[in-house]
Amino acid sequence: MRSLLRRNQGLLFALPALIALAALVGYPLLYTAVLSVTNDRGGFVGLDNYRYFLGDDKTALSISNTLVYVLGSMVLQILLGTAAGIMLNQKFRGRGLVRSLVLIPWVIPGIVAATTWAWMFHAEFGIINYALMQLHAIERSVGWLTDPYKVLPSLIAVNVWKMFPFVAVMVLAGLQTVPDALYEAARVDGAGFLAEIRYIMLPHLRPVLTSVSLLLVIWGLNGITIIYTMTRGGPANRSLILPIQIFKEAFELFRLNHAAALSLALFLVLFLAILVFMNVFRSAEEKADDAA
Repeated sequence: MRSLLRRNQGLLFALPALIALAALVGYPLLYTAVLSVTNDRGGFVGLDNYRYFLGDDKTALSISNTLVYVLGSMVLQILLGTAAGIMLNQKFRGRGLVRSLVLIPWVIPGIVAATTWAWMFHAEFGIINYALMQLHAIERSVGWLTDPYKVLPSLIAVNVWKMFPFVAVMVLAGLQTVPDALYEAARVDGAGFLAEIRYIMLPHLRPVLTSVSLLLVIWGLNGITIIYTMTRGGPANRSLILPIQIFKEAFELFRLNHAAALSLALFLVLFLAILVFMNVFRSAEEKADDAA
């Protein structure tokens, strides 16, 4: 008995945390799975709840909106954040102040940022339309949040503004680990700034950008603050994404079983995507190590 305890000593130390994790994560997930196969009276209905949202016209539109919103935001966040991180890594006067100012969009609470941007995008009173008309860029007010073709790009712009500082900070942290000797050797060989970015910075940033991309996708698929505050998924569901559809099914229409089915399906898809992503990333890292 004593030898058994000694062999499993690490597991015993981790047992309280595992129990807490099972209570906080395992039970809600299991209960959601039960809700997804029952009706509002607790009767077993099998896959009827899944068939309901698969046959709902809003689901196809919300899936399309979700892909555009999440992937579009992630690509722009990575590009803008990487460029900002590289610039912040350079030596210039006032660098500390600029680094602090760049963080402002990220540290502002999401509900505050979304409400502020909603007023800025307002068709009649918003400062964006006013500024563009003063610059003669537009002739009349634009309904950024009411036009079905402009609402999603507008929301993507707000999401990019909110999250690109996080990417910049992660990129800046990754660049701090690059040895100065690499830059000095590159300059001796006549490499310019663009060559340093291509052959020194970006290769070192690959693991950082991979991890950040995964986090941005997960947060994008779970975040509803910006869209729900600014548009509630409108107009005509043109900004409806899956998390907001789940929220409306559960807390506005009180169809908890349908919401549970949709949320569980989203969880499984996201979980499988993470597994595939991690396997691809691990294979790429192994190939890079073998080549080195």
